[in-house]
Amino acid sequence: MCVAGAYGLGSWAVVIALWELAARWGWLKESIFPPPSHFLSYLINDGIQIGVGPDAPTLVDATLATFARVGAGLAIGIVAATAIGVTASVIPPARRAVMPIVRVLAPVAPIAWIPLGLSLFGIGDGTAVFIVTLGVVFTLTVATVAAIDDVNPELLKTARSLGSNSVHLWANVILPAAAPQVFTMVRLNFFAAWMAVLAAEMVGLRSGLGAAIIIGREQFNADLVLIGIMVIGLCGFAADSLLVLIQKRVLWWGKQS
Repeated sequence: MCVAGAYGLGSWAVVIALWELAARWGWLKESIFPPPSHFLSYLINDGIQIGVGPDAPTLVDATLATFARVGAGLAIGIVAATAIGVTASVIPPARRAVMPIVRVLAPVAPIAWIPLGLSLFGIGDGTAVFIVTLGVVFTLTVATVAAIDDVNPELLKTARSLGSNSVHLWANVILPAAAPQVFTMVRLNFFAAWMAVLAAEMVGLRSGLGAAIIIGREQFNADLVLIGIMVIGLCGFAADSLLVLIQKRVLWWGKQS
């Protein structure tokens, strides 16, 4: 892990060095594509206020707003997908009725739901949470059903031979066995949720990291745009790293990725 981290830091050091040299040698126009030394200096010395006026949110406010929307939408999506997936696995007629609809909607990109979200909820947090939820619930439902179907039949046979009833079988065997595979899909869907909420903030909201990039573009502030991109990437990486840690510590019996 330490070696991998060193390689990662080294790679970024090379990229930043080349970026700085390209700007110094005039290959890049700083007003359009400033180097890290320029926009980081802007961040440290001036602070970041997104928009104008005394009520304009700060970069911290924007980051917290984005995380709150992603967290709410992802939580709703996980609960709904688990409920639908378990129901479809327990009740065959429900599976035959629901899964064709889920499989048709699963490939729809989250950004495609933005016009419907704006029509239903207007400009606000509701639209962002709605888009994130729909962006993850269908793929998570498919993953949940697939994970339940993949549970080793020998585990089920052994549990039944030991006297487990249906409730104990689901609580102690099926759901724990399926959980690692489903959680891996949650990690993958986090990126989809992250991109979905940023898209929603760019087209319909005036707060959040996505809105920060759009406001930076409107103000011809390349520093703000690049700071927004940097924070988006770092926050996404940090959140995924946290999910990996949770997976290793809590779902230790599953295959790690």
